[in-house]
Amino acid sequence: MKRGAIFDMDGTLFDTEKLYRSAWIETADDFGLKRKPEMAPAMSGSSVSTILKKIPQFFPEVDANEYFLRVVKRVKKAIEEKLEIKSGVIEILNYFHENKIPMAIASSSATEEIIKNVKRAGIDKFFDAIIGGDQVANGKPAPDIFQLAAKKINLPPEDCYVFEDSANGIRGAAAAKCVSIMVIDQTPPLPDIRELCAAVFNDMNEALDAIKKSNI
Repeated sequence: MKRGAIFDMDGTLFDTEKLYRSAWIETADDFGLKRKPEMAPAMSGSSVSTILKKIPQFFPEVDANEYFLRVVKRVKKAIEEKLEIKSGVIEILNYFHENKIPMAIASSSATEEIIKNVKRAGIDKFFDAIIGGDQVANGKPAPDIFQLAAKKINLPPEDCYVFEDSANGIRGAAAAKCVSIMVIDQTPPLPDIRELCAAVFNDMNEALDAIKKSNI
């Protein structure tokens, strides 16, 4: 078993990626534009700076910052109504905690939002470090956020599991030389992403079972 664990947040710890996907599509209504379903997967796991560059590719006629802020507002409202922890998350956090494995969060979301969410869910006690996209110069798929997370828990990246649900997250984790584990949320990995993964699981329960058996 590796000596550290780093978790993405949306779609990995919390069942929120579906909220973002809906928001990316539905926000087009605010501007009287035709919805573009292909926009949602394109934004998954991206940093804010990357997102602001991508929005004009879909809707060049709108202000990218305004579109983004409306998406965030939609998701925040939904999270305040109900924040769902994904299946197996509590179990794997407890397992790592019992085995004295330090844990960190590395999410493209703002650090303040990550802290609010983990406190709301009552899982903040598990994490030794919380790294948001606002703490690094280059967001996912760059390796920066995972390298910083590993540094914060005093371990080399190659001795840390990274649990991710997005292609960009896996790319970043692999670039950081972490042990990249995809836990499928909305989209199964394409062959090029699967090749970067040490393992791919349908949920966190499967991942925990494999770790207990020393299969990864």
